Amino acid sequence: MVHRLDERAIALWASLPRELVARFRPVVGRLTQDMVREIQRAVPAYAQPLEGHFGAIMMAGVEQSVLRILDTVGIGGPSDENWAAVFRQLGRVEFAEGRSLDCLQTAYRVGGRVAWRHLAAWGQQQRLPTAMLTVAAEAIFAYVDEISTLSIEGYTAAQAQSAGVIERARRRLVELVLSDPPGSMTALTELAATARWRVPDTVAVVVVEQAVDGEPDVLAGPHDPEVLVDLDLPCLVLPDPARQLRALHPHLRGRRACVGPLVPLREAATSLNWARRAMALVRRGIIGGDTSLTWCHDHLSTLWLLADEFLVRELRRRALAPLTGLTAKQRARTAETLLAWLETRGSAPEIAQRLDIHPQTVRYRMRQVDKLFGPQLANPDTRLELEIALRADRLLRTGEDLPPTPPRRRPNTVHS
Repeated sequence: MVHRLDERAIALWASLPRELVARFRPVVGRLTQDMVREIQRAVPAYAQPLEGHFGAIMMAGVEQSVLRILDTVGIGGPSDENWAAVFRQLGRVEFAEGRSLDCLQTAYRVGGRVAWRHLAAWGQQQRLPTAMLTVAAEAIFAYVDEISTLSIEGYTAAQAQSAGVIERARRRLVELVLSDPPGSMTALTELAATARWRVPDTVAVVVVEQAVDGEPDVLAGPHDPEVLVDLDLPCLVLPDPARQLRALHPHLRGRRACVGPLVPLREAATSLNWARRAMALVRRGIIGGDTSLTWCHDHLSTLWLLADEFLVRELRRRALAPLTGLTAKQRARTAETLLAWLETRGSAPEIAQRLDIHPQTVRYRMRQVDKLFGPQLANPDTRLELEIALRADRLLRTGEDLPPTPPRRRPNTVHS
């Protein structure tokens, strides 16, 4: 890209006599030294020995700024891309060093003042007309504006490039963290450094409902840099879920979210799998209730019980086979009473109080249970299977009895 100097600056330099250049060249060496010294005095960040890469960049910038002025005096003409690249590179260097543009902008202003001081003193010695010196002063400060603009371009370009690199690294990093089996720790650590992500010991994965079409997705916005986001699943990887969800939860706008278990980093895929499983049970109405945020650690027994629904349905079918001849209402009442007895092994009054029914009703139902199951109830293994089957039956019937979850509607907004 060829950068054009401001037309006003070109006209100012071109209006000065070309013969002045040869007369001024003996002053250039001292001018350059003074500019570097004054810049280092005014900008503490630059007050270091002019060695290595820093020294080369510093001297190149000062020398190019002076030489370009001399090349343009009395001629004007288009800009040289190599010259422009020097000042863009200075902007890139400032970003890479972690500084703002304030240091470089100050250096340019100080350099401009030093250049004017030398030029004014030299002009008086050469008895140059005041009008010519006025033009030179205006040209110097127009030039300072120009090189400042070039450095801003370089700084901004480096900033944008860095943001793109970090974003790509974070996308790749979340894939690596959630892969099963996980990527190597060496590869993960290297990628985390590029992504500006501090590698934690443990994480929890949070699965979130997809946003409604046309609704702004809060997951695509800025986040705590410790949070990794996968917009495709969508999910979040959180090193400190309790703290980070406090900040994020109000912005979910009613979208349901399930928090997987806190696990070692290399087991993040396990946390993701359980969060997904929890979300499936939330959609079926089996867990979650009215809250939009569900924590797996609050539902471990249910998640374990329904981890393999084929097997639990087989157990349910076999263990509860004696109930198949009952009506739906009889089956539900008998199952409820049997489960209360298995959970408490209490007396009829105790079970009656638990179920809010009459003790005589409990005794009647338990006589029916004895007829249906007989000596099986004396076997501890059978009692365990029955309790598991009845708990699963209660959970699965809850999910089966509910209608399909309707699409989530966008919340009403009130405009002030």
